[in-house]
Amino acid sequence: MSHRPEVGAGVERADLSNRTVLVTGATSGVGRETALALGRLGATVFVHGRDRDAGRTVAAAVENAGGDAVFFRADLAERDTVRRLAEAVRDRTDRVDVLVNNAGAHFSTGELTADGAEKTFAVNHLAPFVLTHGLRDLLPDDGRVVTVSSEVHRRFEGPLDATSLDDYDGLDAYARSKLANVLFTVGLADRLDGPTANCCHPGFVPSSGLWRDASLPVRAGVGLLSRLPRRLVGGFADTPATAADTPVYLAASPAVAGVTGSYFSDCAPAEPSAAATDPKHVRELWRLSEDLTGISWPR
Repeated sequence: MSHRPEVGAGVERADLSNRTVLVTGATSGVGRETALALGRLGATVFVHGRDRDAGRTVAAAVENAGGDAVFFRADLAERDTVRRLAEAVRDRTDRVDVLVNNAGAHFSTGELTADGAEKTFAVNHLAPFVLTHGLRDLLPDDGRVVTVSSEVHRRFEGPLDATSLDDYDGLDAYARSKLANVLFTVGLADRLDGPTANCCHPGFVPSSGLWRDASLPVRAGVGLLSRLPRRLVGGFADTPATAADTPVYLAASPAVAGVTGSYFSDCAPAEPSAAATDPKHVRELWRLSEDLTGISWPR
């Protein structure tokens, strides 16, 4: 049975009027559908993306769905641009009720950012780390941080260091970043007093723009899956709309009010890998992230 948050899972009772939500990576795929669903619930949605035209198109769609929308353009690969995004949001509002860290990337070729971090790790983990820090005092006591991870996190157990391209493997780099998303959520939940932090696996979405920077064989395989009838791929593949169910659920459902530090899949709590909740790994990730970003989180 399909879970549709706007008609089930308790989200249909949610009223996000007078609530402000920031969704990163909202110009396509899961992020776009998440922004639209939250707009239907009455939220003011801050739509983030890299492409101005696509962002304005999504913002208009959110408004047509019943919400208000503002587009913010930023490349999340560099910490300074992420900080400027946080500053732009702060210039626009004094309150962010929900932050959805959705933006993600997969790179087949290893590359270090100007900050010295492997690029997949920078976009998928360090950007949420910096952005959440920059907006933390705008979160109300009942605020929520939702970070989109993946079941792929189970593929990686360590080490977490993302400052070398030795023996680079694109899928391993992606898995490391998704493990970091879960570890970040666990550490963040301990550091936030009031607001909650949860993460989720949205599903596998072949039609997502996530794979645009993957290798040609990966893009070809994903493209083939995206063209197969859903009945043939069954529960293996999701559409962006169905994959948005769990992020929307965590962002809006009264059922998860007060729940924090948890991993969800298919709108329900799920057990992440053992590595994802290892306190040693949480501490290691936090030290590495602070070193790479120059940020010191209050304890």
